[in-house]
Amino acid sequence: MNPATTQPQSNPLEAPVLPKHEPLVVATRGDAVESIHYGSAVLLDAQGNVQASYGEPQAVFYPRSALKPLFAVGMLRAGLELDDQQLALAAASHSGAPIHQQVATSTLKAAGLEASALGNSTDLPYGVAERNAYLAAGGTATQLAQNCSGKHAALVALSELKGWDTANYLQDERLLQMLADTVEELTGEKISGVSTDGCGTPVYLISLIGLARGFARLAAAESGTPEARVAAAMTSYPELVAGEGRDVTALMRAIPGAVAKDGFEGIQAVALADGTSLAVKIADGGDRARMPITVKLLTEYLGDQTPAALSELATSPALGGGAPVGLLTAL
Repeated sequence: MNPATTQPQSNPLEAPVLPKHEPLVVATRGDAVESIHYGSAVLLDAQGNVQASYGEPQAVFYPRSALKPLFAVGMLRAGLELDDQQLALAAASHSGAPIHQQVATSTLKAAGLEASALGNSTDLPYGVAERNAYLAAGGTATQLAQNCSGKHAALVALSELKGWDTANYLQDERLLQMLADTVEELTGEKISGVSTDGCGTPVYLISLIGLARGFARLAAAESGTPEARVAAAMTSYPELVAGEGRDVTALMRAIPGAVAKDGFEGIQAVALADGTSLAVKIADGGDRARMPITVKLLTEYLGDQTPAALSELATSPALGGGAPVGLLTAL
């Protein structure tokens, strides 16, 4: 199988094989359980051994945007030169603030390209405050404002550097194979299927164990390597990896050296500087359930060393008439 291009085949009449997810996060209202989020999660120690697991972390899932830091490693290995801000944005699902769009533009400009070279989908800024300010200023959906523009700016800049077809970079076999090879090497797994992410880039089926292993390769990498460069960029500019008010940015600020990235449909990956790592998949794709189980796993590892700022991400209140009447929390 060529993982860069092969599309998984399925019969829509066949019953899908369901992962053995477990209840991870519960939402209460008053004395009643209102909602339960099922999922799978795994915590690996610095040697890659499973220390805690829930559900079926060996099952394969699409990591969605959590693959971006791994893609960024591949681009550096291929010879792309980015400064730390540009590199952090290449690994980002940014909020669409002016600084995010400016850094994406700088990546394009350094390659002699314009925003018209971007091949991602158009969208408004992802962050609520950023979107409201953008709309108030008369902004419309663009590729630059879309949360993956940093990654796409880097991809098309690499294509320009290599002399590849920049107009069709999302279909270029050389680029796609590089991305697939990098994911397989960093995760230590063979890709078992490929589809297309919302922004147009490939997304690969791997296990949560493989995803956690890949993030550990970044966080604990030897100085000077592409892996270490990506980790350093992300930890130096967590506000570029997500944005102000976003939980991923807050987590990286709370734990020095932590490399964290979320992905649509309830994906979260985190690795600490010592190589301890985790990955989470929420079965129903509920974004609100990512962080409670993530913080639970980190707290179990960090114990008394858990930063107070991290604990603040562990729960959120259910409101009734504007007042707290329940709680979202990990089981």
